[in-house]
Amino acid sequence: MDVQQLFKILKKEAECPLCLDTVQNPKTLPCLHSFCLECLDKLANFARRQLQTSIKCPVCQASFSIPDTNTFANFPSSFHLNRLVDVLALHDSTVQVQKCNSCDENNLATSYCFVCQNFMCESCLQSHQRLKATRDHRHVLINKLQAQDVQELIERPIMCSQKYHKDQPLEFYCQDCKVLICHKCSVVSHNRHNMTDTHQAAQEQKIQMAEAVAKLKAEVLLYENEIKKQTELKDKNVTDIMNAEKKMTDSVEEWIRDLREHEKKMKQKFREIYEAEQKQHETRLENLELITTQLKSCVERGQGVLERNISAEILQTNHTILQRCDELINTRKSDRYKSPDLHYFVKKKFDTFDQIVVTKTDSSMCLPKFHYSEIGGGSNVVVVTRDSEELQCYQLETERQQGWQIHSDIHTTMSGSRAGEFAWISDIAVSDRTGTIAVADGDNKRIQLFSSDGKFQRQVKLDGKPYSVAFTDCGDLLTLVSGNNNKLRLYSEEGQFIKHINDKHLKKPQHLSIASEGVLIITDHASNEVKVLSPDGNDQLQSMTAPNCDKYPDCAVYHQNTFYVSYPEDHCIKVFDKTGVYIQDIGCKGSSYGQFDCPRGLVINKKNELIVCDATNRRLQLFTLSGKFWGTLQGGYYKHGSPWYAALNKNGNLIVAGPFENHIFVNSSEVFDKKRD
Repeated sequence: MDVQQLFKILKKEAECPLCLDTVQNPKTLPCLHSFCLECLDKLANFARRQLQTSIKCPVCQASFSIPDTNTFANFPSSFHLNRLVDVLALHDSTVQVQKCNSCDENNLATSYCFVCQNFMCESCLQSHQRLKATRDHRHVLINKLQAQDVQELIERPIMCSQKYHKDQPLEFYCQDCKVLICHKCSVVSHNRHNMTDTHQAAQEQKIQMAEAVAKLKAEVLLYENEIKKQTELKDKNVTDIMNAEKKMTDSVEEWIRDLREHEKKMKQKFREIYEAEQKQHETRLENLELITTQLKSCVERGQGVLERNISAEILQTNHTILQRCDELINTRKSDRYKSPDLHYFVKKKFDTFDQIVVTKTDSSMCLPKFHYSEIGGGSNVVVVTRDSEELQCYQLETERQQGWQIHSDIHTTMSGSRAGEFAWISDIAVSDRTGTIAVADGDNKRIQLFSSDGKFQRQVKLDGKPYSVAFTDCGDLLTLVSGNNNKLRLYSEEGQFIKHINDKHLKKPQHLSIASEGVLIITDHASNEVKVLSPDGNDQLQSMTAPNCDKYPDCAVYHQNTFYVSYPEDHCIKVFDKTGVYIQDIGCKGSSYGQFDCPRGLVINKKNELIVCDATNRRLQLFTLSGKFWGTLQGGYYKHGSPWYAALNKNGNLIVAGPFENHIFVNSSEVFDKKRD
């Protein structure tokens, strides 16, 4: 390395972090960072003026108390920095601080002898070269130092600072006093002390220092790994926020597109009304103008006869004019056409129903714990919410009574075709926006709509039997209808037909559900597949079949990147990942807890629990998303009813129905009986 480059590196190493100049009288803080004594004292004085009793290291921000003396003069000096300052002074021609060690004249040193380990002035160097014992010693002129010379100067032995010992190197270490001493000091001041060779003592302490540094290196790795993980979490947070923001933007843009499309349709209706009404007015005006023209013509003709006053003409035309006047006067005037009053009103005020939820809770880590009392049959439910690291966030404890209670039923009737009567219920759905309940009334070829409290609102008549029904995010009604073509149809919640949805991918669809982003999930009995279609039905995004199973799927729902599909003839719920890969079965044939006999409808509640309509066993069963049996709901209505379909309203209540009972029950979702272990 070039000597100039070496000095440049050394100068940077010897720089005070506060004044950015070569450190002067370097003092080292307990955090091992060194600064000029003057810089540290200025920092302490500034802190004192701010009524502070401590300072922070400008490099690592470690905090230290200010000495009572208000100076850091008693803090240890940095040996390495002091040595660097000495060497740098040799390079700086404007600062010559090194004096000759060989004479008492205090001359400036011009050379250094590596054998004698002394700086020498010019006259001492000449004498040194004349003596036979020293003429062959290796020496170097200070103004001609090379990189290797500088390195050796930095590593030169330390000379004793005691009076009359300055020519003695510190060769020993006093174990009792914990200081470096020279040979003379060992005789004069440290007689009978336990002393060790400097190199040997350094090697022993070097091992201790190496072990401590090794432990610090291990800590560094731990912290770097933690920094990496924290950075990943930070980046994930940015990604999550950006994705959520994009989803919000896409949703708003979709709403705007829908509103623009609605605006376009409404403008077309206004145009049609305008054209029809204007035509009516134009027809009336044309008739009135024609009659007016005829009247004026007759007036003009009669007025001319009268003005000319010719007797023969009067006698000849009188009868004709009178007859024409009578005809015109007796002509039936057209009714004045008044357009009907036209108003525009918004049935519902537009509400933004999106929200941003910021929570540390990971729903997959939150499960209730049931504690039963032996006295009185009551139980406590303790719900502990946890984050993704399984650390507890909150704990909620509620008390409930054992057993269950049916809250109400929407409608109880015999089979019929009047409003509110049913003939073979084939599916139910609840609108997340309005709470409206849609019932697929199969044999009556219609969908009936009820308010959240069970009052009949309206019906949507169809030309085929509805197999399944679902609400879209915007509140429209999507239904599967029997027939050869156009099985998927979209209606407004008010019952107006909107459009057919392309269903070229479907052969014999059975059940419909709508996942996030409007994706359609449809079970197909003809192919025994679960098909995932784009919201417009044009594209088949994926399909899945159960391995080694020739049974048909009945109901499929999607939640937390997982598909849950009921197989009535296989008596289980099959679970698939988001790519359609089979994961596991939940349950098997039987009537015990966690077993099924013809499972059909599926719904996932707000607690991330899977509710299964165990049809032939006449009950509902509750599971965790991992497939662990959690509870059951049976008896009462279920003693005589066979639950095939279930849905949840905004209050978390279960809407339950079957094809044979022709009525719908509303149950609290909190009434499941937990199996006692």
